[in-house]
Amino acid sequence: MNARNLALATVAFAITFWAWNLIGPLSSSYSSMLNLSASQTSLLVATPVIVGSLGRIPAGVLTDKFGGRLMFAIVCFLTIVPVLFVGWSNSYGPLLFWAFLLGIGGTSFAVGVPFVNSWYEPARRGFATGVFGAGMGGTALSALFTPRLVDWLGRPATHVLLAVVLAAMGVVMLMFSRNAPEWRPANEPALPRIRDALKLRATWQGAFLYAVAFGGFVAFSTYLPTVLHNVYDFAQSDAGLRTAGFSIAGVLARPLGGTLSDRVGPISVLVTSFAGTAVLAVVLAFDPPAEWPAGISFVLMAFFVGLGTGGVFALLAKLVEPARVGTVTGLVGAAGGLGGYFPPLVMGVMWSIFDDYTVGYLLLALTAVAALLYTMALRRTAHAQPA
Repeated sequence: MNARNLALATVAFAITFWAWNLIGPLSSSYSSMLNLSASQTSLLVATPVIVGSLGRIPAGVLTDKFGGRLMFAIVCFLTIVPVLFVGWSNSYGPLLFWAFLLGIGGTSFAVGVPFVNSWYEPARRGFATGVFGAGMGGTALSALFTPRLVDWLGRPATHVLLAVVLAAMGVVMLMFSRNAPEWRPANEPALPRIRDALKLRATWQGAFLYAVAFGGFVAFSTYLPTVLHNVYDFAQSDAGLRTAGFSIAGVLARPLGGTLSDRVGPISVLVTSFAGTAVLAVVLAFDPPAEWPAGISFVLMAFFVGLGTGGVFALLAKLVEPARVGTVTGLVGAAGGLGGYFPPLVMGVMWSIFDDYTVGYLLLALTAVAALLYTMALRRTAHAQPA
């Protein structure tokens, strides 16, 4: 039963994440169609991240109260509306508005972590959250298939198709998923729970680390097609194919990060993640040539940030009691999503000013070094030692 619910949650997460990342793979076509500047394009790409980030806070609280089964279905059904209107919008203002609401799909992460956590004993929660986190592969599916489906079917029909898939997934979750037998609804008011979660040191630790790790993954997954188009002059479908490779590497690394955290401790996994991220950000700052030097660098970057995303929630699973996991996950997940909101905006500005992304990559390297130093400090803190 636990394996079935983990599998269903992972598939639902992947589909809603596909919906969340519908705009990034089509960024070059939106730029051409609407005659957008680099800053306007980066704002459009980043906008879904806002609701997908901040919306995780209420999503996590509501999951503690109503359970993951119902909340997964609600997220699937609500995401249908912006998916359809993004496909039907042909001017910048309406497209930006519906892109904002498209972020509802990104809140599913805060639903899934407490849902799968409740099905597994503490020693296996790193594995469970890591496998569930592989649903980040929805960004790879979007990068790989969305441009091709648009070429074959057209943009409106592609969005209608994904809306149908979301509706079907919502029905499947209602019919076949179950909350864990030990799960009990949290009946206390939401605001005191959020306030109590904010008093936990683990919440702030996880928020910072996840903002760097998952924020890096989201930023690259959404903005990489634009980078590949601007720097290497790849066509939209070719850029999408290479972005899918990046996302797949991150997706595969996430359960590995969770599993390794169960064995060697999440702190060691996070140190490896941030060290690798810092080094590769410096490498990318020199604009390595396509195909292989740049491709390998991007894939390795995805691998290291993917390890980190698995490590953060393995750490939280050891530090936070199950009754608070949903609320803490919402807060930490919001920080992770916001970590992915600002880099595309910064990169867009850098491209507009300097006609390259060197400064943006160096800022990423400095951020990763800060996260590395903070993680190493956690190693010396007694309460952060792996259980």
